[in-house]
Amino acid sequence: MIASVVMIAVASAALWFGGIAFWLLAVVISLFMMAEWSDLQKVTPREKRLAQYGLSVPLAVMAPASLVLEVHNFFSLGLLAGAAFFVAIVTRHSALGKGVIYCGLPVLALVFLRRQDAGLLFAFWALALVWATDIGAFFAGRTIGGPKLAPRLSPNKTWAGLIGGVVAASALAVILHVYHGLPWRMTIGTPLLAVLAQGGDLYESFLKRRAGVKDSGNILPGHGGVLDRLDGVVPVAPVAALLVVVPYLYR
Repeated sequence: MIASVVMIAVASAALWFGGIAFWLLAVVISLFMMAEWSDLQKVTPREKRLAQYGLSVPLAVMAPASLVLEVHNFFSLGLLAGAAFFVAIVTRHSALGKGVIYCGLPVLALVFLRRQDAGLLFAFWALALVWATDIGAFFAGRTIGGPKLAPRLSPNKTWAGLIGGVVAASALAVILHVYHGLPWRMTIGTPLLAVLAQGGDLYESFLKRRAGVKDSGNILPGHGGVLDRLDGVVPVAPVAALLVVVPYLYR
């Protein structure tokens, strides 16, 4: 409980302040994610450090304009792809290259969302819908139970939990739309993002099962690793950013 309160407080403060505070927190989290991803792939400490160094380059370019003078989102995306290719070639582990994308792309997406005119709302929506999905899935799964969603990957997840998570996230989106002006495209897209959040959770369960571990790490007391807490954010954040970009593609 103490760890949960601390994580919520730190994340909320960084989200509220935005700018350097939000970027710094995202960078630190991303590097921890890369370390845990590397451990799941069972690579050497040297290869893990190299992967973190490779990831740190595009993360640095994602810094706020006050630090880098001008923001280049698409350049950051290209540099992220280049870093993934570099890490995969140098370490001869394609999985580490994939990890650079897995740990870096959500950061770019969240930083991009926070930089918008309604950035606080957009970034909060992207994160909070994942939280709402987890909470709704937990209570619906415990209360209703029923058929398992993917028993080989995560024996505790049920179809009732998935539906409960989608309903909770959708309700949150409607509230944000009515009271804070969340655009319709994001409100309507929230159920799909809730399903993606659960998919991200299952994918991380697959990674842990393949590695033969219960948690991705032990840095968070009572919560396991950073990947365990952010597995739903990884697929949701990039798609959320795409929903923001869609109107500009038709101008």
